[in-house]
Amino acid sequence: MARRLRNVILAAVAVLWLIPSYLVVVNAFTAPAEYSGPRWWFTSFAFVDNIAVAFRTAAIGQAMWNSFLYSTGAALIAVLVAALASFAVVVMPVRRSALWFWAIYTGTILPLQVFLSPLFNGYAATSLYDTQYGMVLIYAAIAVPFAFFVIRNYMTTAPRELMEAAQLDGAGWLTMFVRIHLPVARGALVAAFLFQFLATWNDLLFGITLSTSPNVRPVMAALAELNGQYSGLGPPVILAAGIVASVPTVALFLSFQRFFVNALRLAP
Repeated sequence: MARRLRNVILAAVAVLWLIPSYLVVVNAFTAPAEYSGPRWWFTSFAFVDNIAVAFRTAAIGQAMWNSFLYSTGAALIAVLVAALASFAVVVMPVRRSALWFWAIYTGTILPLQVFLSPLFNGYAATSLYDTQYGMVLIYAAIAVPFAFFVIRNYMTTAPRELMEAAQLDGAGWLTMFVRIHLPVARGALVAAFLFQFLATWNDLLFGITLSTSPNVRPVMAALAELNGQYSGLGPPVILAAGIVASVPTVALFLSFQRFFVNALRLAP
């Protein structure tokens, strides 16, 4: 009886989550000229036309390439820095390792909005504003604390015998990091990369604050502009562009979902 009740509740929750997604798909297929309000069933199949309008009007294709560049570059940099910091805190004889852990992890506690004003002023003063390398830099910086949290938790579970055996063989810290701890922590590295890739891809806050040019702005900022400046195009065009922009993240999650589950298990 309890199992049946649980299944009913899960099915009801799944339906509640799927209804908005279903409405997005249905209305994205609607021709703008025929749209007079939310549709519950397909009345036309103008999805491809809506996508073409969005790509031509708001440069969604360029924005998706920008987001891919930022997400990949920032995640790689953040994972590398976080792996080095985790190795130093967990493996190397660093004094006050707990203090270093909290100093880095505190970056996940502060709301990102507190950084906007100093970041904008600093970027404007150093010519980083509205540049691709400036966007990669900020996305990598805000991604380090959480990546450090995931990788550090995994490294604490690594057998100490590996380090002791490597030290007996005369391995230095760099050799131990590259040849032992990185391969052992591969699952955590992939999980941290995926988390940061998705977080950067879905970011809107820094995208609309630190970029304006079509060749720099990420995809979420382009969608926001499509919804504002080009609102006369109609909701179907915006919804179709939103679906296309969501495809990479959905495909990535479905392909590597076991790494997300493993990452959640790393949390204490």
